[in-house]
Amino acid sequence: MIRALALALSLACHGPARACETALLLAIDVSGSIDRGEYALQAEGLALALSDPAVADLLLAGESALAIVHWSGVGRQALALPWRRMLAPSDVAAFAGASRTLPRAFAASDTAVGEAISFSLAQFAAVGDCRRRVIDISGDGPENAGFTVARARRAAEAAAVEINAIAIEDMGASAPITAFYDRWAVTRTGFVLTARGLQDYRRAIREKLLRELGKPAS
Repeated sequence: MIRALALALSLACHGPARACETALLLAIDVSGSIDRGEYALQAEGLALALSDPAVADLLLAGESALAIVHWSGVGRQALALPWRRMLAPSDVAAFAGASRTLPRAFAASDTAVGEAISFSLAQFAAVGDCRRRVIDISGDGPENAGFTVARARRAAEAAAVEINAIAIEDMGASAPITAFYDRWAVTRTGFVLTARGLQDYRRAIREKLLRELGKPAS
């Protein structure tokens, strides 16, 4: 009786535990077309976007889970930074810091977008309590190995996993990578944002995170 009363008082004081709102997996292209400097720009851009106050507030409000996958060619995918729950500002700061200094898992390889999606899908088994599951994939080239992207997208849709993308384009008006991701990779509820070169990556990833987590970018 005493234990039951103590538990009831504890729940009244602290309220019910909130479930994870969004499990967001950041799948980063580290194929051969990404050189050392470009990889550093991606890592720095992601770290700065995660540290943005508006992004951090949304991550904490939803007790989101974050993980990072590095991907390149066939059979070259790795869980580079395992799932971490964003329960306190220190969690966001630690994840952002780790993403900034994360060594790239692969180099000098092809671009197997479908295999990246399939590998990413398998990682959600560890965060089954999260209400939404989102793959946030970024890359600077269309699929040139494996050729499984259409099948991988169908598997994601069947599993109710959303796929969004950042297409890293050259400067200018053409957008072939954006068109590829829009046609072949993102799910029906997903979207593509375009970064004009790696210098624009920070802006694009911040905007995408705000949109994925539920707040319009400003």
